[in-house]
Amino acid sequence: MAVAVAVTTAATGLAGTAFAGPSTGVERSAASTASTATVVVEAARTAAFAHTAATGVSQGDELHAQDVMIDPEGARHVRFVRTHNGMPVLGGDLIVHLNRQLAYAGVTRAADHSVKPAATEAKLTADQAAAKAAQAAKGDAGDAELVVDARGGASALAYQVSVTDSSSADGGSRTVVIDAVTGKVRSNTPDADQFLSPKLRDTLEKRGETAAPATGIGSGSDASAGLLGSGVSGVTRYPAPAKGTGKTLFVGNVGLSTTATSRGHYQLKDPYRYGTETRDAKGSDTEKFSAGAKFTNTTNVWGNGKTTSRASAAADAQYGITKTLDFYKSAFGRKGIANNSKAAQAMVHWGKKVGNAFWDPTCNCMLYGDGDGQVFKKPLVVLDVTGHELTHGVVEATAKLEPTFVDTRGNQYGEPGSLNESLADIFGSNVEFYAKNTKDTADYLIGEKLGLDQKFLRRLDHPSLDKLEGTIDYWSPDTYYTEVHAGSGVSSHAYYLLAEGSGKKKIGTVTYDSPTYNGATVKGIGRTKATAIFYRALTRYMVSTTDFHDARVATLKAAKDLYGANSTEYKTVDKAWAAVNVTAANTPAARH
Repeated sequence: MAVAVAVTTAATGLAGTAFAGPSTGVERSAASTASTATVVVEAARTAAFAHTAATGVSQGDELHAQDVMIDPEGARHVRFVRTHNGMPVLGGDLIVHLNRQLAYAGVTRAADHSVKPAATEAKLTADQAAAKAAQAAKGDAGDAELVVDARGGASALAYQVSVTDSSSADGGSRTVVIDAVTGKVRSNTPDADQFLSPKLRDTLEKRGETAAPATGIGSGSDASAGLLGSGVSGVTRYPAPAKGTGKTLFVGNVGLSTTATSRGHYQLKDPYRYGTETRDAKGSDTEKFSAGAKFTNTTNVWGNGKTTSRASAAADAQYGITKTLDFYKSAFGRKGIANNSKAAQAMVHWGKKVGNAFWDPTCNCMLYGDGDGQVFKKPLVVLDVTGHELTHGVVEATAKLEPTFVDTRGNQYGEPGSLNESLADIFGSNVEFYAKNTKDTADYLIGEKLGLDQKFLRRLDHPSLDKLEGTIDYWSPDTYYTEVHAGSGVSSHAYYLLAEGSGKKKIGTVTYDSPTYNGATVKGIGRTKATAIFYRALTRYMVSTTDFHDARVATLKAAKDLYGANSTEYKTVDKAWAAVNVTAANTPAARH
């Protein structure tokens, strides 16, 4: 079987791509690296079938490699998706861990049971399933694909259907899974990850609250300030790199790398970052990036710091996306959202009266609305919003954490979905720390630039101070039934405690005061180490069904990899999770 996967290595515990990463003192050709990947994948696949009691792999299963990760200390990890008798298995993903000698060292698996379905013949036709999916999602159904749904503790034969032009509460495209025997809707999930949940928007409307973010032109200081200006020097061929200026809504004047398409003509496309580009959706709700209008001009100055220029929001989006890409590359050697050296893409002015921002896997891009004109009156192109949403893309390319269930309003529930939102907040806040922009100073607050009455949307140090979403500080058995943004507080709080510790602390202009469930004092290990642990846990030890207790185990394994089982870092990970009431002792016997 041909292997077409990204090979990832790690330096000082932070991942980088072997094909084009920073020099590690050993230069290898792409062919050599691909050969190594093939050997590792075959060893992992063989190990999976040799240890079926642990891996859950059975007759009829095929494993398809998605990622190969090679750690400097010698471990190898291969992330697989699975088919059973040729059918894709939902919730069948697993990671096989090998040692330096390519011997089996363990497994992280989503399904804790055999994926073989009880029924092997469908009673519904594909057309009948598509019709049921269209009715459930209120849209246009594509072809129904026969799959095995191994989520939720048991396996069933099912159809998976993509539904577009949905008129459901949250709109957009949806993926619907229909039981192939009973015709029951097993899941009906929006494809896009929304920054603002329907529940939050309802709360704001009921309160009559209007988000009034302060925007306006100003001079911002950031790491790319040296790019300010326009034009191309010493260039005779086009397209060519150029240095432009973004006059943004939220972060002042910033330097942007752009493309000179001909003498005196420019496009908002970054040639240094894989061709990353922002386009104008012009009020359409298209999920095709190619349908967006290119931003071009003859000045290489983008926007005027106000909403009167359509390019102002585009400058914010492009700046936020490039800073997010730079953060992931600088911290982890990650090349692009999917670690495949491909462009990140965005469309601003998306839809009509849309007060939200999305990571859309259908489009494989960011979508930004202009506001709904009532609660949110300006585009949601804030820096930490972009970092948050693009991190959903990183999660999609790795663990693929998914909500456990979705209500009729489009609100999502379940711990894997909450963990997804938490990771987006964690890495989104790290993007601010990386950017060092004086117009949007770094903090552990999320959405502090949105102009909300409570001055932020969520915060990592003391999540329950968010009264809008009802975010929680600690785990309990009821966390499973908590909306994912509200539930995100559990792991966000654990991360903050790991990084900064408990109690009162002033960082920059913000005073934090982080409580603990057990009253214990936690001494932080620093943001850099905490972030390295959570990133390694995500990429090596998390799968689609990872809950908070699984995340505790994943971060402990990551800390052991990076710093050792007897290290202060490892022990602090354990203390941080205990401080949010996630322990080995209270791990639920029956997992959702």
